[in-house]
Amino acid sequence: MSYMATAALQEAVFSALMADATVDTLSSGAIYDALPPGPVPSLYVSLGAERVKDASDKSGRAAVHDFSITIVTDSAGFYQAKALAAAISDVLDGADLALARGSLTSMNFSRARARRVGEKREIEVWFRAFIDVIGA
Repeated sequence: MSYMATAALQEAVFSALMADATVDTLSSGAIYDALPPGPVPSLYVSLGAERVKDASDKSGRAAVHDFSITIVTDSAGFYQAKALAAAISDVLDGADLALARGSLTSMNFSRARARRVGEKREIEVWFRAFIDVIGA
C-alpha cells in the first residue's frame, strides 16, 4: 500500500499555491480544497481529483499521484483563467516540495483541458507526482 503520502502531497501543493505571489494575486486568494458555503468568487481555484498507482519495487514503497487543479470563472472569456492556470503550472511543474510524509521525487505537468460548463469557464490542469514513501 502506498497511498500513505496523499495528504502530505495535498498539503504541500496547497501551501505552495497559497505562498506564490502571482497565484495569490490572480486568484485573490480564492484557493479551496472544498468550496465554502454560499456564493463563490467569480474566479477561483479548487483542488480536484486524484488517481494514485502503486510504484513500489524491491527498493521500497513508492506511488505515482496524478492530480488535478481546477480553475473556474464566470468571466465571458478564458483569458483570466488561462493566466491563472499558467501561474499554477509555473509553481508546480518541476516543483521540489517538502512533504510531511514521503519524499517527492518529481512533479511535472501532465495535461490540461479548457471548456465551457454552462455559463462558466473551467480549466482542469493535471500534474503527476512521484513519491517515495518514507517511514512506511
